[in-house]
Amino acid sequence: MSKKSGNNKIVIESINISEKKGEVKIPVESCEVDLLGLKNDAHRGHWHRQVSLLDSERIEAFCRKSGTKINPGEFAENITLRGIDLDNVAILDRFRIGPVVLEITQIGKKCHGDCTVFELLGDCIMPKSGLFARVIEPGVIHKNDTVEYISRPLSIKIITLSDRASKGIYKDTSGPEIEKIVKNHFKKTRFHLDIQYLLISDDPDKFQKALSDSIETNADFIFTTGGTGIGPRDFAPDVVLKMADKEIPGIMDHIRLKYGASNPNALLSRSRAVLIKNTAVFTLPGSTKAVKEYMTEILTVAEHIFKMVHSIGH
Repeated sequence: MSKKSGNNKIVIESINISEKKGEVKIPVESCEVDLLGLKNDAHRGHWHRQVSLLDSERIEAFCRKSGTKINPGEFAENITLRGIDLDNVAILDRFRIGPVVLEITQIGKKCHGDCTVFELLGDCIMPKSGLFARVIEPGVIHKNDTVEYISRPLSIKIITLSDRASKGIYKDTSGPEIEKIVKNHFKKTRFHLDIQYLLISDDPDKFQKALSDSIETNADFIFTTGGTGIGPRDFAPDVVLKMADKEIPGIMDHIRLKYGASNPNALLSRSRAVLIKNTAVFTLPGSTKAVKEYMTEILTVAEHIFKMVHSIGH
C-alpha cells in the first residue's frame, strides 16, 4: 500500500518550460498541467517522460563544485523542488501538488551531451539525478506550492506450500531463502520493499485463496515454493495456470534447460510464470538449492516485467 513519507516540507521552487527541445527552460509563476504534461512545454506528449524534476539542493551542490551559477530550468527540469532528496525516490512513487498527481516513471536518462550545461561545463546532473514522471491527475501548479510525497513500495508476497512445515515437523527454509535473495537484490536499487511471508499446508483451496488475497491487495510479485513436481500433492502450477491471464513460458523453460543439463531431475519441475491481473506469479520448487537457481534467473528480468506491466518505457 502506498504511504506518505517524510516530515520535511517540500515546495516548488521553480516551474520551468520551453517551447522547443534543446532550449533552456524559462521559469514561470504557474502552469496548467494536463494529461500530456506542462502546457506549452516541448517535452509534453503521449509517453512516460512528460514531466522532469530536480531538487534545488543538488543543483546548489553542483554549482558549488563547478564554481558556476546555474539558474532553475537550465538543467532542462520542468519542476525544481526544495526540501527532498530525490535519491530516495523510486519508480511509481508519486508527488501530489494540489489537484495534480505525478507518478515517477524513470530515474536519470542517457546524456546526449547537447544540453546547455553540458556544453558549458562538460557535466550535467540530469542524467544521473533527474526524475521523470507522467501525469495521473491534471490541474494547475504554482511556484511555492507545497508538495506531498507518497512512497509506493514494491509489494512482494512469498508463499510456502508444505504440509510438514506448516505442522511444525521441520522448519521452512525455502521461503526465507527467497526473502533473503529478494532483499539482497533490491538493496542495489531504488525500490522500497513491502515483503510478506505466508506458510500454508498443501491445500489447493487455501493456496488459491492466498493468491487471490495477495492479488486483491495489488501485490507486484508472488513467489511460491513447493508443490511443483509430479507427486499426488503437487498442484501449485495447476492452480496458478487456472487463474492466469497470461503465461510467461520462456523464463521457466530456460531455467529447466539450463539446470537440467547437469541435473536431469530438474527437467521434471512443472514450475510456471504467469500474470494474474497486474501481478507476476512464479511457482518455484521446494528446495533451497532450486530456489537459489530459479531466483537468480527470475530476478534478471523482474524489473523489466514490472515496467512492462505498468507501461513504463514504451
